[in-house]
Amino acid sequence: MRTLLAGIAAGLMATAAPVLAQTTIIHADGIVTDASEPVKGRVTVTVTDGRIVSVEDGWQGVPDGAEMIHLEGKTLVPGLIDLHTHLSGDPSGEFWRAATTPPEWSVLVAAKNAHITAKAGFTTVRDVGSRTDQVMQMLGRATEQGMLPGPRVVTSGRTIAIVGGHGDINGFRREVNDSLGTSFSCTGPVECAERVREASKYGADLIKITATGGVLSQQGRGLEAHFTDAEMRSIVTTAESLGLKVAAHAHGARGIEAAARAGVHTIEHGTYLDEAAAKAMRENGTTLVPTLMAFEGIKDNLGTGFYTPVVEDKIRAVSEYAGTIVERARRWNVNVAFGTDAGVFPHGENAGEFALLKANGMSDRDALASATTGAAQILGMEGEIGRIAPGYSADIIAVEGNPLEDVTVLEDVDWVMVRGRVIE
Repeated sequence: MRTLLAGIAAGLMATAAPVLAQTTIIHADGIVTDASEPVKGRVTVTVTDGRIVSVEDGWQGVPDGAEMIHLEGKTLVPGLIDLHTHLSGDPSGEFWRAATTPPEWSVLVAAKNAHITAKAGFTTVRDVGSRTDQVMQMLGRATEQGMLPGPRVVTSGRTIAIVGGHGDINGFRREVNDSLGTSFSCTGPVECAERVREASKYGADLIKITATGGVLSQQGRGLEAHFTDAEMRSIVTTAESLGLKVAAHAHGARGIEAAARAGVHTIEHGTYLDEAAAKAMRENGTTLVPTLMAFEGIKDNLGTGFYTPVVEDKIRAVSEYAGTIVERARRWNVNVAFGTDAGVFPHGENAGEFALLKANGMSDRDALASATTGAAQILGMEGEIGRIAPGYSADIIAVEGNPLEDVTVLEDVDWVMVRGRVIE
């Protein structure tokens, strides 16, 4: 008996023994610790158990037992953040696939795209709209635990829409629409509040609504406001009571203005932004996430039969305004943060947004900040991501060149670490 008890005690002590810390030493020829700071020269970054422990000048020694990563000729940059993605979808004009594709397929597509997105240097994404419950929540859990390679995922789950509006199932015969219906559309303040609570119940990190009509849905009733003011206020106040922020897809100017007045945190797209809508955004602290890559992506497929005629008409309508969205926002002092709508165009091409931001008059430094410190602030994670600094999550990428002088070097990322794990 004494021998048995001794064996059990030894086993318990072994189980309780602390796991040895995993330390990685990174050498590089340059570093951007923060978009507001200049590039610094040779550097040693120490990462332990997924967190940055120190950032030291020069190439320091490697402690016994530590892993060494030598990135000669490379510049370290904070991991990039995309505030508007759809990882569970790929570009398609075949809207009817919603009737033939089971939700299990969305899980596999999301896992594939998570890996692609991380390899492109995007270590955190905000995923704003998937077709089924908890696909993105489970993907985020898998990447957090290291089961799958991919970025940190902040997700809205499904999108809340008006009945028959953009974001609700449409384009099919009535019985098919009803069968596929997401049950996430609503009418009236009470029902819309219920949808918010339901989203929270199933693990949403934020709420996404379609405040106006949209481009890729099969109804052609324009791009102006969908929800009533009372419905949008109900959505926002209910979300706030649960500690959640609201992202609003919005194209038409009056829909943008109404959503901003209701207190949404971000406007996605903002195509027809005008001075009155910009004023409402400024007064309510609302940020624009312009998704310029989406506009470029959909234009590439015009006239090819990729989209239905009703969608092509809407693409042509918005294309006229897409090239000046950020220029207008900056003219009227609206805050801009980085988001692409990846999924409307191929995942992994997210960094193409930087060149479009520059074409709209944004500096290289401001463009980088929009995808690092600025985006981190939108997520309420400014003490966790967006910088390379002690105490921060080890979300780091490496590129050739200086992104503060030419932000488009971020289109070619050589090395990626997410939460201290290297993405192969």
